[in-house]
Amino acid sequence: MARPRPHDMSEEQLGFRPQKAVRWLAPKVLITTGAQSLVAEIFGSYADKRELQGGLPSQVHDHSGDDELWLDFVADLGDGFDATYSIASLLAAPSLDLDGPKPRGSLLIMGGDEVYPAASTGAYEDRSKGVYRAALPVEEEGGPTLFALPGNHDWYDGLTSFLRVFAQRRPFGGWRTEQTRSYFAVRLPQRWWLYAIDTQFDDYVDAPQLEYFRDAAEHLEDGDAVILCTSTPAWVEAGCGGRSKGYDTIEFFQREVIRPHGASVRVMLTGDKHHYVRYAEQGGAGQKITSGLGGAYLASTRRLPERLDLPGEKSRVRDPLPPSSYELATRYPGPSAKLVAGILRLPWRNPGFWVLTGIAQLVATAAVLYGIAESAVRDGVFGLLASWSPAVLAAVVLVLAGVAFARIDLPTASRRSVAAGVAHALAHFALSVAWAMTIRALYHVFPAGAIADWLIFLVVAIGTPVVIGFVDAEVVALYLLVASRFGINLNEVMAGQSIEDHKGFLRMHIAADGTLTIYPVKLERVCRKWVPDPDGAPADPWLRPAQPLDVDLIEEPIKVPHH
Repeated sequence: MARPRPHDMSEEQLGFRPQKAVRWLAPKVLITTGAQSLVAEIFGSYADKRELQGGLPSQVHDHSGDDELWLDFVADLGDGFDATYSIASLLAAPSLDLDGPKPRGSLLIMGGDEVYPAASTGAYEDRSKGVYRAALPVEEEGGPTLFALPGNHDWYDGLTSFLRVFAQRRPFGGWRTEQTRSYFAVRLPQRWWLYAIDTQFDDYVDAPQLEYFRDAAEHLEDGDAVILCTSTPAWVEAGCGGRSKGYDTIEFFQREVIRPHGASVRVMLTGDKHHYVRYAEQGGAGQKITSGLGGAYLASTRRLPERLDLPGEKSRVRDPLPPSSYELATRYPGPSAKLVAGILRLPWRNPGFWVLTGIAQLVATAAVLYGIAESAVRDGVFGLLASWSPAVLAAVVLVLAGVAFARIDLPTASRRSVAAGVAHALAHFALSVAWAMTIRALYHVFPAGAIADWLIFLVVAIGTPVVIGFVDAEVVALYLLVASRFGINLNEVMAGQSIEDHKGFLRMHIAADGTLTIYPVKLERVCRKWVPDPDGAPADPWLRPAQPLDVDLIEEPIKVPHH
């Protein structure tokens, strides 16, 4: 029985709680996601549910019945309600005007990270499943089908919640689900196939998964074309001479599964990075596309390599494909300095981070004040060391934290990242010293007495977390602004802003002649005000935008011939 249409946007009416965009530098989010990521990295191999999926039903999904097919690809959704629902309502619409009407995809492929900041059944309900149900409330006969590939945020609970939501053939709003595992193979019209592999943190293809795809590949014929979906754009780092482990897994998969049957991967699709980037094969028609604009915070497109040489020079794969080059064809949004400079609003965008820097400055300032006061009454070298040991400890902790933060997205430490981390830490400590000296000077300004002591105490207790905490948060923002120009903390400079605009997805069409056309859809500005529609038809969206959602193409349609 369908849920009654809501009359307002309350949790009781909607059946889920609309969420604000994740504030990635808020203390709670930093601690919980950091801990979950660490646990997933350490224990992922011991709690790998892919090995257990070998006991689940195995099926190659056939959607090749018609001469042509429309399908959609979206990734990195399930963050704030406004951005996620804006994209969901576009995906649910019967058609979009993109230089002519383009019908809704009969297949919807979710390419990873279907929820943020971490997977749980409640998070899926509030941030993705409930949101998509509001966009397309009921499952209709002949309606669209959904397939989902997990990303790293889906893996933080060991894939437990993901399998419950997507792999038990329960409806996802008005979309049917068919998959029974975290990976899938779909036969498409005109000898196209879609393979989605789950490589769990770029690790490897597990034995049950490899067996599944080998069985699916028995249906491949010489000349068949494959769309390969992966959870990360591993080709970017590998193609510019960096770490190749993730792309080696893709190369291994092609060698073991696809190439023996004479088929070839024509298009690779992924999310993970929250922008749109397309690399086009030189001298060929191959495409490697990152489209992670489904709802999560916007990521920068600065410092992307202009050329990729694949397989990478560090590849360890035996018998790889012949070397090929890919040129950067399109990126969205452009490498705008204005978008990056928005980090200077960090304290306002992340008030919790302001609190965190205020507390940190309170501790560091107290340590410096202790050193100033005690060194005045203690004698000798040991007395001096004892006086300043808390301040030295605070400085060491800041340096270690600064270096760790500077290399958080880098596979290995470099002199540049270490220098940036040390400089960042010293800037914070210098602020603590300057504030402590200012407080000390106040004792010489105010006459001695209880009132003066209370006034200075209030200055320290209130001024440090409020004023100095704000200044310290801006120190972080300024550091991120400068460091990002050198390729350091590129993710954090955008995550700290939680930009919800500039979203999109891919709409694709397989024509009767076998040509695949990809329409990269963009939504420059998401809607932030919604109007309930209690009297709409059962399949109509529950909420309508107060202003129309203006969509356009990121670039001209990309045509990929079958041969």
